[in-house]
Amino acid sequence: MANYKQENAFILTSRIFSTKIFSIFSLVPGANRETKARSRLRMAIYTPLNKRETVRIAEEFGLDDFVSYSGIRNGSVNTHYLLETKRGRFFIKIDEVKSEVEVKQETELLFYLKRQVCPCPQPIKSKKGKYYHEFHGKYLSISRYIEGVEFTLEALTPPHLEGLGHALADLHLISRGYKKGIDNRFGFTKIVTMYREVRRQLPSHLKNIVRVLDDEVSYLENYLDNNLPKGIIHGDLFPDNVKFKGSRLVGIVDFEAACRGKLIYDLATAVNALCYMDGRFRIDRFEPLITGYESLRPLSLPEWDSFPNELRFSALRFTVTRIKDFYLRKVDENHRTYKDFKEFFDRLLILRREKSGGMEDILLAMATGYDYRKYQKSKPSK
Repeated sequence: MANYKQENAFILTSRIFSTKIFSIFSLVPGANRETKARSRLRMAIYTPLNKRETVRIAEEFGLDDFVSYSGIRNGSVNTHYLLETKRGRFFIKIDEVKSEVEVKQETELLFYLKRQVCPCPQPIKSKKGKYYHEFHGKYLSISRYIEGVEFTLEALTPPHLEGLGHALADLHLISRGYKKGIDNRFGFTKIVTMYREVRRQLPSHLKNIVRVLDDEVSYLENYLDNNLPKGIIHGDLFPDNVKFKGSRLVGIVDFEAACRGKLIYDLATAVNALCYMDGRFRIDRFEPLITGYESLRPLSLPEWDSFPNELRFSALRFTVTRIKDFYLRKVDENHRTYKDFKEFFDRLLILRREKSGGMEDILLAMATGYDYRKYQKSKPSK
């Protein structure tokens, strides 16, 4: 088992990432890459809607002149439909797991972020003056669909990544004024509880994977640092949760996992999602992402020190939740896009140094990334 505490002990202060500012609304080159982009929609279908129900729901939210609707297959947890009316396109969301309190918390956060000019979805109000309705024991809401293109991972250029880093830091900074709490459903303790539940259901031929996951849980119990800057985090900044129109970033979507948590964990999840390609971590993707982030919010020394372990926890989190939501949750795969937990298990093996995959350059960048003068000047949130 790799001990990143030993590796992080040599944190230096010699290397300074470039800090060229890249606005989340800045133009980026490579607009022709849209031909390689996916305009697909992310989410899944667990609760079926028929046409009569959909027309009635649209009318309840003041969206008369129904044109069409279609289910959306991709995603993990919730049900989503694309609704088309003569007033435009809208996004129907049925929360499959959240309580009413949790749905209300997510709605309130989205409205706060929208007031801060964050390009996030905004639920619309029904004729009854509510932003969500109960539907078969679950909660249904509608927001205006954010038009734009979801670039594939491969199509994201360094300027795109720099802009995404800038956007994530902006989200972290503007949420400093948000004082309401949102429980972290994917914190370490809850992921460990979830893992212990799914572990009992795993077949014997996965015993080597269970061994690694057992060992990782034990390691992180001892080495995760909880005394780090916290705030509102997105928790799921993957390529298909960011939209571009032409060459502008115009939307950040899917705040299902948004909560109060460690900011460095949110950045680590973005690294796992955006900087891993073709079986290895890519320093040429990591550097622009970090440059964009630190142009607004430089990381503290403890955050740099904890970065590798947060990467490991992020990889563990998505391994465990994908085992639960996909490997063990058997549904008609025509209704969703299957997500293999082994994609993040492979990341975890690399992060544990049990498999080669580009971590040497990433670790060196982390070990030399802290800049005391830049950090002090920025007065980042605590």
